[in-house]
Amino acid sequence: MVFWFPLLAWLAAIIVAIVMLMRGPRPITFRKVVGQLLRYILLFPVGIMGLWGFMGHVFFADQAAASIGWAPSPFQFEVGMANLGIGLAGIIGAFVPSPGFRAAVGVVMLGFLGGAGIGHLIQISQTGDMAAGNAGPILYTDFITPLSVLGLLLLQRLFRRPPVPEPTAAV
Repeated sequence: MVFWFPLLAWLAAIIVAIVMLMRGPRPITFRKVVGQLLRYILLFPVGIMGLWGFMGHVFFADQAAASIGWAPSPFQFEVGMANLGIGLAGIIGAFVPSPGFRAAVGVVMLGFLGGAGIGHLIQISQTGDMAAGNAGPILYTDFITPLSVLGLLLLQRLFRRPPVPEPTAAV
């Protein structure tokens, strides 16, 4: 499941974004595509994946450690709690379209998941740990997910609606 879950979360985000775009008002604009992708990446690869990581590290610690190629550790509880926070923030960010909140979620994800991804790369190079939870799709999504959130937020900012000019008073 460690191999497939990140892929399924991303697939769900893309499919649901497409369905919502097809069911929504026309025309489908670049801004709408970015907005829907951002919403469903926050919901599935961030939110649901975060909750999945929380449950794995807290309630199934032995299996989670084995899938990464590690021995079980008390630190898994802390990793699980970090995943819980990120997961809940992702779900909130999916439904509360605050750019500041979403950016904060992206920055926290980049720090935590990006750091985890670097840790996976170090483990691969130093120990040859090619376990599915260390060298599988989770390795790639540790980088792709936060960078996607931050990149889509940047695109939203670059392509936001221009301000409506205020009417000038006649003299």
